[in-house]
Amino acid sequence: MTAENSDRDPVITDGKVVDPFDADDTVSAASEEAAEAGAAEPDELTKVTAERDQFETELGYAKAEIANIRRNALARIDRAVEDERVAVVGKFLDLVDDLDRARAHGDLESGPMKALSDKLSGILDGVGLAGFGEEGDAFTPDLHEAVQMEGDGDNPVLGAVLRKGYRLGDRVLRTAMVTVTNGEPASDVVAE
Repeated sequence: MTAENSDRDPVITDGKVVDPFDADDTVSAASEEAAEAGAAEPDELTKVTAERDQFETELGYAKAEIANIRRNALARIDRAVEDERVAVVGKFLDLVDDLDRARAHGDLESGPMKALSDKLSGILDGVGLAGFGEEGDAFTPDLHEAVQMEGDGDNPVLGAVLRKGYRLGDRVLRTAMVTVTNGEPASDVVAE
């Protein structure tokens, strides 16, 4: 019961004693609380939304950084594997030279050395080793090491091949040691 109206029971809301028949006070108090809460909610909602957007942006940056690190690590691994492959195959080039000389002298026509030579050649071909530097090919300074030059050099071609060159994929393991001579000039104009 309230002091003003002794025949009514008090109503308790949110820990406060409210007179249910005093509507003006109740409505105004409730609207003031709602206004305070409403004013606080949009500010807090805006703040939380801004924080969420910031965290999403930071997460995107972190994901991009992780993807870059992963891509760079895989590229370094691929480079390291390729470098090791080149190093291992490069150690066999002297042996391949010896086998080429033996083949040129006819020592690998038959027998156990022919079988060994064929197996080694098959393995090196399988990993991608390719020889270059045949007599009559056009001279390329990036691929051929000229030890002797004959002629004026207008149309240089390979003369004698003293040592074959080898490449593994796109990488040149060793340049070919060659002599250079003049080849047939390439005629651009047809003689009439």
